[in-house]
Amino acid sequence: MNEAVGKLETADIAAIMKALPHRYPFLLVDRVINIRGAEFGIGIKNVTANEPQFLGHFPDVPVFPGVLMIEGMAQTAGVLCVLSGEVGKPPYTVYFTTIDKAKFRKPVVPGDTIEYHMTKTSRRRNMWWFHGEARVAGQIVAEADVSAVMAGS
Repeated sequence: MNEAVGKLETADIAAIMKALPHRYPFLLVDRVINIRGAEFGIGIKNVTANEPQFLGHFPDVPVFPGVLMIEGMAQTAGVLCVLSGEVGKPPYTVYFTTIDKAKFRKPVVPGDTIEYHMTKTSRRRNMWWFHGEARVAGQIVAEADVSAVMAGS
């Protein structure tokens, strides 16, 4: 936390698990950095060979599924929404509502670190829209526009 501005800049796994209901093996973000309220943040996912999706996708040439990259983008955006403090008091749940303009540009494999660069594009009441870019070593490997709704639990 930057004491000068009093805003959260990084969320570790404990903060992520407090913000989202997801758990292993479906928690797809290890850390969120460079948080600027709900406007922007970067989710970090360290891809490891022992993850369950690699048993079937594809065993001899493991490739991280694109749909899980999209989910990682959505989870990063969800963390930004929840931790921004703009949604009122808990309890609430983030529901993924849309995926648009998804593109997959390059395979991601064990050993890669995915960075989910999420930028808020719009908000209307409890609906949020984000543009996301998944990057590995600075290269865009996937991108999509995603939206979510915040609902009371």
